[in-house]
Amino acid sequence: MAKNKMKSHRGASKRFRFTGTGKLKRNKAYKSHILTKKSAKRKRGLRQSTILTNADHKRIKAVLDK
Repeated sequence: MAKNKMKSHRGASKRFRFTGTGKLKRNKAYKSHILTKKSAKRKRGLRQSTILTNADHKRIKAVLDK
């Protein structure tokens, strides 16, 4: 009898992407509301994606089943 397959955490799979080298890419927070007091330079920086830190990499990789 075959074992059940592990399912990916659907919330995490929508928020994180793997780069070609196997690192995890994420979007930045604080870009959804109360944008009037944030400078244009700050909001422009928040549009860019960034690489996940090594401290979180193992934990997020586990829920993505990779």
